[in-house]
Amino acid sequence: MLIIGLISGTSADAIDAALVRFPPDTAVPQPEVVAYCEQPYPADVQQRLERLLADAAGGPAEICELHVLIGQAFAAAAHAVVAQAGYTMHQIDLIASHGQTIYHQVQPGRVRSTLQLGAAAEIAERTGCTVVSDFRSRDIAAGGEGAPLAPLLDTLVLAHPDRDRVLVNIGGIANLTYVPAGDPAAAIAFDTGPGNTLIDGAVRRFSQGVDWFDRNGTLAAAGKVDDDLLRQWLADPYYARPAPKSTGREQFDRSYLAACIAAGQARGLSPADLVATLTAVTAQSIAMACRQLVPRLPAEAIVSGGGAHNATLLRMLAAALGSAVQLQRLESLGWPGDAKEAILFALLGYMTIHGRPGNLPGCTGARYPVVLGSITPGKQFGSLLYR
Repeated sequence: MLIIGLISGTSADAIDAALVRFPPDTAVPQPEVVAYCEQPYPADVQQRLERLLADAAGGPAEICELHVLIGQAFAAAAHAVVAQAGYTMHQIDLIASHGQTIYHQVQPGRVRSTLQLGAAAEIAERTGCTVVSDFRSRDIAAGGEGAPLAPLLDTLVLAHPDRDRVLVNIGGIANLTYVPAGDPAAAIAFDTGPGNTLIDGAVRRFSQGVDWFDRNGTLAAAGKVDDDLLRQWLADPYYARPAPKSTGREQFDRSYLAACIAAGQARGLSPADLVATLTAVTAQSIAMACRQLVPRLPAEAIVSGGGAHNATLLRMLAAALGSAVQLQRLESLGWPGDAKEAILFALLGYMTIHGRPGNLPGCTGARYPVVLGSITPGKQFGSLLYR
């Protein structure tokens, strides 16, 4: 099967699209990446999406329109990756679209809910393909957090028979999966806290929107970490919560960042110092989670996502983990690190269309395994039913 996986992550900066081939008749799916691309949102859609995510105050008309516009942008990303691979859309069996998360609330005392925009009907209409979407809602309905979903890929494809592995993805929010050597069924996974979201927000604020992220960690490298503020920020109750747990921009949001910036400025920190300290928060929170999970050392920590391009963040993370943990990027295993989440959703789409569960209850907290997603039929839907 040829499946396109689509996602725009917490940073909401672009759409990741991966064209993935799955060989037939395998007990364990073996995804092979055919092509990958990143497709920017149209500028006007990006601006409206950022306003909605920043204020969480968009009315039903704005949310409804963005749902359609994001779906159209995802369809364009699907066409782009197919063209890059030299295929036609008629050759594609399925599209698996995560969409764009605009709200994810699983805190105690609130209605557990999640919402991803990106109308599957628009994608199906503009590509002719059957679309699987809305992957997180079913896990939440079954009592889970709806996240993380990455453990499916981590345990099926990236586990090692002889080495403990920690698979760390640093997007807007950072998450990890601990996979014990030879025992992937015992995996533990959760969101560790902010990945790039606070760093990116601070850089945009200090550059007045000229820069969207700290390229290669250059600004953080020029600053000095404020250890007192670092200890204060790492005392946030989220880090001490037991797994399963997940988080997002609902917690580490604009007001959270504003409080961080105000605290730094009150202590006389320069922009570089503040970005360095926020970078240290990401590195230290990931390392704290790893130390809690990994009983045997040495182990491997495999890093992917946008944060894997931040040399300062990786340097801080390596120092926090210590020499007993070998830190390397996902590319060292022969996988494109930037494409990991898009590959994941292609795999989840494969599982759904074959009637197989896509969640790991031990990682999300669901009561039992469930088949994830909703199916929007395309022109070839009838043929999929008999595979």
